[in-house]
Amino acid sequence: MSPRTAVVTGASSGIGAATARKLAEAGYHVVLTARRADRLEELAKELTADGRSVSVYGLDVTDRAAVDAFAAGLDTYPPLHVLVNNAGGALGTDPVASADPADWRAMFEVNVLGVLHVTQALLPALTASGDGTVVVLSSTAGLATYEGGGGYVAAKHGAHVIAETLRLELNGKPVRVIEIAPGMVRTDEFALTRFRGDADRAAAVYAGVAEPLTAEDVADTVAWAVTRPAHVNVDLLVLRPRAQASNSKVYREEPR
Repeated sequence: MSPRTAVVTGASSGIGAATARKLAEAGYHVVLTARRADRLEELAKELTADGRSVSVYGLDVTDRAAVDAFAAGLDTYPPLHVLVNNAGGALGTDPVASADPADWRAMFEVNVLGVLHVTQALLPALTASGDGTVVVLSSTAGLATYEGGGGYVAAKHGAHVIAETLRLELNGKPVRVIEIAPGMVRTDEFALTRFRGDADRAAAVYAGVAEPLTAEDVADTVAWAVTRPAHVNVDLLVLRPRAQASNSKVYREEPR
């Protein structure tokens, strides 16, 4: 494969870090972006030790000026072919009647406006490549709601709608728009962040579920989707563990 760049947002941990590994293995020069630059440096050392080509760029996707500055420096890398909009997250499980608007605002900023900022800024380079791909990591939460998830569901539905609308607007141009919507994924930080560091509540999310998805499962799916032939577009791929039939129906084994 001729030198190609893939940008991954939220690459400091979880699905983002796993996706960066997979794309680096696939031969891309991967630009690791996230707010925690120290974590990115650790990942970069791991990947370069394995002979992979990577760069590190500390970036807050909610800061439009910072995103634009990042985009302005893209010409220092090989041509940009892939953008993986992975940065996101959930805060709280309060019902609509009592949820903190600040939590909703924070979720909207990163899950929706973050995707918008980075996609807008990088779209010219992706189009110029003649074979660009925009990936939006949404969630099954964006496709069906559940109690206590109103803010996160609204935010991820916003990301889902960005992908759907952008695909319509780019029709006829050399850019694919792929949406990957994972269900229950067990990572080190997602549930812990949602429950504000309460490890017991975070662990309870996965209690009795034999095999939730892993970050590597999702990353493998992303890598597969972006490496299909250029004329093949994976519009929407919903990914769940076998134990999860829907957002509200999960098989849990009884404690022994």
